[in-house]
Amino acid sequence: MEPIWIVDDDPSIRFVLEKALAREELATRSFSHPAEVTEALQEKAQSGNGALPQVLISDIRMPGGSGLQLLEKLHAQYPKLPIIIMTAYSDLDSAVSAFQRGAFEYLPKPFDVNKAIELIHRAIQEGEREAGAGAADAGAVMPEILGQAPAMQDVFRVIGRLSQSLVTVLVTGESGSGKELVARALHKHSPVAQGPFVAINTAAIPQDLLESELFGHERGSFTGAQTQRRGRFEQADGGTLFLDEIGDMPFDLQTRLLRVLSEGQFYRVGGHTSVKVKVRVIAATHQNLEERVAKGLFREDLFHRLNVIRVRLPALRERAEDIPLLTRYFLQKSAQQLGVEPKRISDDAVQLLSRFPFPGNVRQLENTCHWLSVMAPAQVISSHDLPPEILQAVHGKAPAGSAAQASSAGAHADGATAAALPGVAGGPVGLVAAVPSDSPDAVAQTPLGHALAERHPGAPEVDWTEGLMVETRQLLDAEPGLVWDRLSQKFESHLIRMALEHTGGRRMEAAQKLGIGRNTITRKIQELHMDDDSRSGRGRHEDEGQAGPD
Repeated sequence: MEPIWIVDDDPSIRFVLEKALAREELATRSFSHPAEVTEALQEKAQSGNGALPQVLISDIRMPGGSGLQLLEKLHAQYPKLPIIIMTAYSDLDSAVSAFQRGAFEYLPKPFDVNKAIELIHRAIQEGEREAGAGAADAGAVMPEILGQAPAMQDVFRVIGRLSQSLVTVLVTGESGSGKELVARALHKHSPVAQGPFVAINTAAIPQDLLESELFGHERGSFTGAQTQRRGRFEQADGGTLFLDEIGDMPFDLQTRLLRVLSEGQFYRVGGHTSVKVKVRVIAATHQNLEERVAKGLFREDLFHRLNVIRVRLPALRERAEDIPLLTRYFLQKSAQQLGVEPKRISDDAVQLLSRFPFPGNVRQLENTCHWLSVMAPAQVISSHDLPPEILQAVHGKAPAGSAAQASSAGAHADGATAAALPGVAGGPVGLVAAVPSDSPDAVAQTPLGHALAERHPGAPEVDWTEGLMVETRQLLDAEPGLVWDRLSQKFESHLIRMALEHTGGRRMEAAQKLGIGRNTITRKIQELHMDDDSRSGRGRHEDEGQAGPD
């Protein structure tokens, strides 16, 4: 096993890491200058021992040398070598520069030794994984399609049976289910696999341009046609043309397509000489072509020409057993694209994903995995890290601590509920939704106050937003230009008053429950002229237990 290399001009740092790694039974080799590392690598290469260290740990700034320059040089030569950058200069530029140059991780000084050792172990595992992947996957390609569900196995069987045929295929399935992947697999495992694979989405191209895109045009055939252009049929000659969303093709172009499929030749736009091609056509649609034929929106003869062999691709909700496999695959793929260590996903998170219907199918799952690779805070994705829309769909609510759940917090001691406070998940306007007034009597006189006064444990929910809207309209007419300040003051004073009542007047505890600082609650009490109220309601142990000014 190769040692771990430590590069730092500070002997105390080298000593600490050497001893800590020795306790882990990991060999080390230390250097005080980046140039020594370069010389050591050259010596290993000349001696025929080109084995790299398991991990290289380098300081970022050293007299006469730069850890970033060493990082950049080594990452270019040995991209699979995990390099950890240490620095006492914990600034943004250093961190960004380290990661841009290919660092495995960034370790600011002073560091906790145990955490540093844990990081080194992760780097070792990453290095072993990279080495294993490099040996096993040299020359290998990414899987075309993944699926263990019986419905997907049926798709695989059809692809296998068609591998020696050039018959026209119609692939049906919902958007995002992977129809183009099936088309590419059919091409790859066909007699024309060495030929081109050309794809065109007939729904994404304007009707006046689609004919030229498919069949090409001659010079001068229309304004802007300054040169002759080969269409997709010519580009796919000797290979496969994939016509995606064929159900949206304009009716007049369906006639031209039918003629090409039946005769194997066509005319470019503005052309007078027929062009012959040999193209295997695969079409796909998310629409029900039989219904479109019945409505006169799709030619029946073209439908039968395309529907020689039909491959139905199941929606992801019909193959939920494939979600764990696909999730881990997409997390690996996202990590490769982002250049980061792949994240793992917990079993409970996978179970929640498997219960989500995924209306966007595999494409939506892939986007979700990319989102998790960027946004999940830990290396292991838990159920709480899943996007809010998935948690809401599965549980009917967002996870604890999320903005969505903040709108449905529990009841207060005086009978008013916290749900009446931040219930509108729309930002600042939503936060002042429960604006009670700056005195108990005034609260009762507002439309919202009447609604709150009716609340008691076990009472039915009231629509406090109606009271807010009434009060807002009154203020818009009576005090234009002051509405925001008036409602904000009422909101803050009511929150503080309720919190003080709840804590018996203890300001520090009230501030903690509200999620603000003690200085903030003191300043707000003074700004809102609540001093008299708060002092009269302050509990006796507040004065005894907290010395000094607020």
